[in-house]
Amino acid sequence: MANIKSAKKRILVTKKKELRNKSAKSKIKTLVKKLEAAIAEGNKAEAEDALKVAISEISKAASKGIFHKNTAARKISRLTLAVNKMA
Repeated sequence: MANIKSAKKRILVTKKKELRNKSAKSKIKTLVKKLEAAIAEGNKAEAEDALKVAISEISKAASKGIFHKNTAARKISRLTLAVNKMA
């Protein structure tokens, strides 16, 4: 266990950030699953709505440093391609 005050504070701050990041990643995974379910059903309108929400959350996560910007771009690109292929 840490003895120094600043080290104790870093532990607390890290735990708080870890919870925030875990929550955001979990939310994104859920949104992506909903999107993939809509694609599997062939429901284009529902898929497009889910895509907008997913893109928004992924972009927010990237801006907060939860995802690297290239990772976010890759995820958004793949989801957009999947929806566009539905036709």
